[in-house]
Amino acid sequence: MGVSQVATNPYEMLDKNEANYQPLTPLTYIERAASVFPDRLAVLHGDERYTWKQTYERCRRLASALAKRGIGKGDTVAILAPNVPAHFEAHFGIPMTGGVINAINIRLDAESVAFILQHGEAKVLITDREFSDVVKKALHLLPKRPLVIDIDDPQARDGELLGEMTYEQFLETGDPDYAWTRPEDEWQAIALNYTSGTTGNPKGVVYHHRGAALNAVGNVVTWGMGHHPVYLWTLPMFHCNGWCFPWTITAMAGTHVCLRRVEAGRIFELIHSTGVTHMCGAPIVLNMLINAKPDEKKLPLPQTVNVMTAGAAPPAAVLDNIEKMGFKVVHVYGLTETYGPAAVCAWHDEWNELPREEQAILKARQGVRYTLQDGLMVADALTLAPVPADGKTIGEVFFRGNIVMKGYLKNPTATSEAFAGGWFHTGDLGVMHPNGYIELKDRSKDIIISGGENISTIEVEGVLYQHPAVLEAAVVARPDEKWGETPCAFITLKEGHKVSEADIIAFCRSHLAHFKCPRTVVFSDLPKTSTGKIQKFVLRDRARALNEE
Repeated sequence: MGVSQVATNPYEMLDKNEANYQPLTPLTYIERAASVFPDRLAVLHGDERYTWKQTYERCRRLASALAKRGIGKGDTVAILAPNVPAHFEAHFGIPMTGGVINAINIRLDAESVAFILQHGEAKVLITDREFSDVVKKALHLLPKRPLVIDIDDPQARDGELLGEMTYEQFLETGDPDYAWTRPEDEWQAIALNYTSGTTGNPKGVVYHHRGAALNAVGNVVTWGMGHHPVYLWTLPMFHCNGWCFPWTITAMAGTHVCLRRVEAGRIFELIHSTGVTHMCGAPIVLNMLINAKPDEKKLPLPQTVNVMTAGAAPPAAVLDNIEKMGFKVVHVYGLTETYGPAAVCAWHDEWNELPREEQAILKARQGVRYTLQDGLMVADALTLAPVPADGKTIGEVFFRGNIVMKGYLKNPTATSEAFAGGWFHTGDLGVMHPNGYIELKDRSKDIIISGGENISTIEVEGVLYQHPAVLEAAVVARPDEKWGETPCAFITLKEGHKVSEADIIAFCRSHLAHFKCPRTVVFSDLPKTSTGKIQKFVLRDRARALNEE
């Protein structure tokens, strides 16, 4: 007789229960910080100082006050504010109710703010009085006004109070011992972030508790952060929820140094006075520090400051110059749809032996996937077949894994298109190097096709930044009857420098194939988003207008 077969795999008989399984959420990070390090400094803003015990109580007060106003699972609470304590506290207090935090870009116009509030169905709006002009107009555009709470920050410039009460008064209505509960399912939404919407209405990107918890820890692992970092908020909290750093720094019981305005002098001052160890920002922030006025630039730094940069491909020259000042740069890459950074230019010790210029070129690459991200590839946009790892063949960049959004709110068509083939389509174009590191070459909409040849605007911009007179540079396509398109460079010069269009073109020709060099050079200030990204769609319009002059 044969041996009887067991109908069920014995491993499958061991089921999850409350003792061995809890849904992932970053909300537990603040509970732990307050329990283990109650008296450590958690938040610093001007004269305001809060310990982790006090901060946890304030977050619970916020959650309790919101719950009393009917906020619960799946309800959207919007906040429009700079990097102030209330904005940080909202990242915990709102999801403690089961609600969804919708952090809004503070530089949007009234129509865009109104669209976001209506599309996201915000039931409460927490807003800083400095932005009351825009918010007031936005509220008038809404068919139904949400509950409005005012942040009355002493550092705010002009502005009126629009709401029912101030934020501090609102906290007073809440219970510091509010018994919040973790999400029943880690797939539950925690945040709603809107894309820039440069070609129509912005799309609402939805994050879940699982992804937020994982990427927060992924930042720690990727950056090699130790306990109690002192983090300076140079990155807007509204941008991908501050790349998940409200939760990251909290997990490490660090100190959040709030920064209302990104100003070079104030950054150097806080680095010296508070012992800043970490900060994030777009390359434009690094360039601002490099070119700070002599009376603002306080060097040498009292300690090494670790900088995580992303948001645009950083020119190698910028990376080289910022590190000479005592900053240690880690280059990451991601999108709103990937909770911010999801790839990193992981460094190899042997690269330290290379000349600084070569190190900067390597560091400018976007690199490899985050430890907690599952997949990253460069592939054919239609077939999803990976391109050769030759550093030359251009394809689209794709992500896959737990730190990819749930999808776009109320937009199943865009969600389906973004996830076609089981990968997230970024729309970014890049190459795969032989060592498995990716390098961006352009957004698909930014690549210039001149006489049938592809020209990477990032490559041309990298050369322009090497010119000693160039402060900022951006390259876009200008329509051309003969070639279809030619490169048009928009340049901001450093103070006190003069250079001609012919000088710039000659400089590029000494570093690039001639067909890649700008045919037109325009000297002007560059339009930017609030996160430091140059608005190329504005520059493309300007380039097209040149043909009409």
